[in-house]
Amino acid sequence: MKSAGALGLLALAATGCSGSRLGLPEPISVQGERMLHLWQGSWIAAFAVGGVVWGLIIWAVLFHRKRSDDLPPQVRYNLPIEILYTAVPFVIIAVLFYFTARDENFVEKTTDDPAVVVDVTGFQWSWQFDYKENGKTVASVVGQPVAPNGPAPAKPVMTIPAGKTVRVKLHANDVIHSFWVPALIYKKDVMPGYVNEFEFTATKLGTYEGRCAELCGVDHSKMLFQLKVVTPEQYDKFIADSKQALAAGGGK
Repeated sequence: MKSAGALGLLALAATGCSGSRLGLPEPISVQGERMLHLWQGSWIAAFAVGGVVWGLIIWAVLFHRKRSDDLPPQVRYNLPIEILYTAVPFVIIAVLFYFTARDENFVEKTTDDPAVVVDVTGFQWSWQFDYKENGKTVASVVGQPVAPNGPAPAKPVMTIPAGKTVRVKLHANDVIHSFWVPALIYKKDVMPGYVNEFEFTATKLGTYEGRCAELCGVDHSKMLFQLKVVTPEQYDKFIADSKQALAAGGGK
């Protein structure tokens, strides 16, 4: 009993630390930070409720254990206690619902004029990234399809600028896929005949792994890509070079 209580207190202390992510990767976007805070807050609430429950159990074991064969006083009900244990769960659920709805609205919010728009097309078994300006494709990265039961080719790279609002529009040509970059702490289905979209603002430079998170066929596990976050200047150069290649009749 004591060891279980000690473990619970240790876990609660670890949860309160700002550096503890409780199994989630380090977020690289504004939206990911919000999801991490919601996750941490949920664990803090869970440990708080668990602490109260364990405290009541220990209190009952220590102070209300059987001391004789005499029948203890019998009561039919205790109205204040019944109101308390009915109202408290509703309050907890309402608080969790409020913060969940607030953060969901923040993460799913889209703007009228994002700085970057990328059309992402998932297909068996790779990805295509088309960069749009005024509705026209100015750069395109096409992954090589994985041959059935063959080796995985080089991963296509989706390049985006840090500090800019990026809108991702998701398309599928065959079956349902799922766009997932674990470092974004977010994933979204890629569905045939329907355009899903979301926005994010990256805060950290680097290259991050991405993959399909929906079982989509025999080589689903090889449907990989990378998200590369660069400076705005590097992104502008990437787009300029791609425009030149398209103008010359080549591809990127």
